[in-house]
Amino acid sequence: MAAEGCEEMSGNGELEDSSAMEMSEVAEAPLTGTEEMSEKNGTATEVPEAPVCAEPDSVSTHLAAEDVDKGLPADFERLWTAANDNPQDFTSWTDLLQYCEQEGNITASRRALESFLVRYPLCYGYWKKFADIERRAGYNDRAEQVCVQGLQVIPLSVDLWIHYINLLLGTLDMNLPESPPRIRGVFEDAVRAAGLDFHSDRLWDLYVEWEKEQGNMRNATAVLDRVLKVPTQLYNTHYDKFKEHLNNNEPKEILSPEEYEELRASCRQSQKADCAEQTQEEKQETPPGEEKPATPEGLDTEELKQKIREKVSLQREKVYQENEDEVRKRWHYEDAIKRPYFHVKPLDHLQLQAWHSYLDWEIAELNKDTSQVRVLFERCLIACALYEEFWTRYTRYLESHNVEEARAVFKRACEIHLTRRPNICMQWATFEERHGNLSEARRVLETIEETVPGLAVVRLRRVALERRAGQLERSEALLQEAVAGSKEKPTLHAFYSIKLARLLLKLGRNPSKARTVLQEALEISPNNDKLHINLLEVEVSGDTWASDEVVQECVTRALAAPLTPQTKILLSQRGLQFAEDYSNSIQSVLSLYEGHQKLLQELGGTKRGAENGEEDAEKLGKGDEDAAVAVSAEASQTMPQVPITTPPPPVTDMSGQAAYGGYSSWYQQPQYGNYGYHNTWNYNQGYYPTS
Repeated sequence: MAAEGCEEMSGNGELEDSSAMEMSEVAEAPLTGTEEMSEKNGTATEVPEAPVCAEPDSVSTHLAAEDVDKGLPADFERLWTAANDNPQDFTSWTDLLQYCEQEGNITASRRALESFLVRYPLCYGYWKKFADIERRAGYNDRAEQVCVQGLQVIPLSVDLWIHYINLLLGTLDMNLPESPPRIRGVFEDAVRAAGLDFHSDRLWDLYVEWEKEQGNMRNATAVLDRVLKVPTQLYNTHYDKFKEHLNNNEPKEILSPEEYEELRASCRQSQKADCAEQTQEEKQETPPGEEKPATPEGLDTEELKQKIREKVSLQREKVYQENEDEVRKRWHYEDAIKRPYFHVKPLDHLQLQAWHSYLDWEIAELNKDTSQVRVLFERCLIACALYEEFWTRYTRYLESHNVEEARAVFKRACEIHLTRRPNICMQWATFEERHGNLSEARRVLETIEETVPGLAVVRLRRVALERRAGQLERSEALLQEAVAGSKEKPTLHAFYSIKLARLLLKLGRNPSKARTVLQEALEISPNNDKLHINLLEVEVSGDTWASDEVVQECVTRALAAPLTPQTKILLSQRGLQFAEDYSNSIQSVLSLYEGHQKLLQELGGTKRGAENGEEDAEKLGKGDEDAAVAVSAEASQTMPQVPITTPPPPVTDMSGQAAYGGYSSWYQQPQYGNYGYHNTWNYNQGYYPTS
């Protein structure tokens, strides 16, 4: 079976390291449960049609309104509260259900089972228990409705189909003319839904035996013919039963009229040819006046019947051999599956790999026949329902065949089984956006954000969705909402502020508004180096003729803040670079340089930076992908008192081409060392580390 994810997400969107947006999640292993199940079949699938008389009622609908006024057992509320306070705790639910079963209170059982099956709808055993409770209480219609609801969720469950059929057989009046067709219709729904399952033998056997009990031998033959083509675990027993069925009945009674007449004519023709000479000899040996009585016209001799049986057996033997080859191919993969039913206990790596290997083979083997592949995927999602990797793989497979079916699988995964997993939900949103359904993509992201609030990655995905849709105002509003709602978490507040500022600067073309956002954020987090760095970048990206003073003011503010020495050196260096590039006064450049050197001396200096634009990996901050700055600086202790010279000629590479690709080559020359930089920075270093 399959089930909803039981674990809690550990990431809440708050950044532990202010240099990056990282969301930590717990492992994909579900919680440990206490109850093992023995079912080997049952899953939700989009392949089969809905069962006969199926009613698409919600599981959570109370089925017994007139019983709600009955009293509840003494400990019910305590156990009920424990289960609902922690709905991912499977043990709490099983304790509640066990207690209700012991008390025999139908109202309590209904209430508990309805809520439990909303969260764990693929637990086929509890659907059976629910139906049995209703039947024992005399509510046969409700028992049937419970089975129908369960089969809508897990139409691949052979056991639940058999339970439903037996319920109908025990409650319907088979003397009524409408009852046999209804049972046959349910059987047809069952074999369409679950008949391709490797463990579906009992369902096929029940169908055959029921047709025999009804005296429909031809129908029984047709069912046997179908199962002979299905690779199942007990494939050989079906062939044995077919031979027994053939030998114990008249061919005319079990074969379709068309097949029987065709085989009969073929056998009579060959019989006439084979017996022509023998008949002549028999006439010569017959005493005068005696003749062998002729077979009445229209009646088959025992010899003819046997020949028909031999032909039928030969035809089915070919089908059986082909099916045996298919079973042999699958046997190794089937044998490796140790837990094909649902449980909240995690699967080990070998079991997960076994399912992946089986799917790999099935897809490669049956690339044209998607029905068998889909059934295997659905079987896999019984045991692996808590592992989003299989849901993702299934949706990718279906998307190339049928977009609507892929959407239905996403819906099952995100709304039933993995409601607290943001990754699969964001994949669904991406799927919808890719297919032009922006409203649904928005809804999916909003839903997961409501379910697991505080995830920065989801909020940013919503922002990006609106930006791509051309709704820049919505993107800005979402970030503003995030900034306003995270003031109690300074690190997260700074992160969102940087995102909002860069959106305003890069796309909104509004540096003034971006500056305001960062300045307000600095009031809450004055020691956040990334806010200072991004504010500086906003200033240096403005009009150069009007930015000199504000840039230096920004640097001064940062140097007065409680920042790390490396960050202060970087900001001072960046201000010096800006002055050198755009200042109209050499005295201003030298004054800033002297201040920079003084800062280096006060902070004790740093290790020599890597040359040619390479950075020590240990010095790279794990910053926001486009807002953080890597720092690494080193400077000489004194400023040489020599005239400033012009840069040297361009360095050429091996091919003789000018190597202007790195301005850093200039700053490595002795002449440029007159500034006293000694490669303390270069343009190749970049202010934003690679992601």
